[in-house]
Amino acid sequence: MDIAEVAKASGLPASTLRYYEEKGLIQSSGRSGLRRQFSDSVLERLALISLGGAVGFSLDDMVRMFSTDAGNIDRSLLTAKADELDSKISELTTMRDGLRHAAQCRAESHFECPKFLRILRIAAKSRSRQPNKLKEK
Repeated sequence: MDIAEVAKASGLPASTLRYYEEKGLIQSSGRSGLRRQFSDSVLERLALISLGGAVGFSLDDMVRMFSTDAGNIDRSLLTAKADELDSKISELTTMRDGLRHAAQCRAESHFECPKFLRILRIAAKSRSRQPNKLKEK
């Protein structure tokens, strides 16, 4: 498949495919004229990259995770990411349950509700572990 066919089949622009190749995430099998050629299996690799991004792996994480031999994936990195997701799911579940309680709470002020105050503590703890995503405009 040439790069235009891969771009059409994957929905990714050719520039992204070239970038992925530059980073070592995919490999072309050669050129036909000026166009890069890829094996059909590149579509599976691109789907794997998409899945990796959806669960929170950075491109650099994926470069480290994918081995070049027989397409194996570093299982220890998968396990670590799964553990990270378990932790995030637990945290989000607690926050969701607390928000539902706060919406129905009969306390005069949410700041008098112990469950709401617990949500605030969890949110503060979570925010201190992550880069600041809220910026003043």
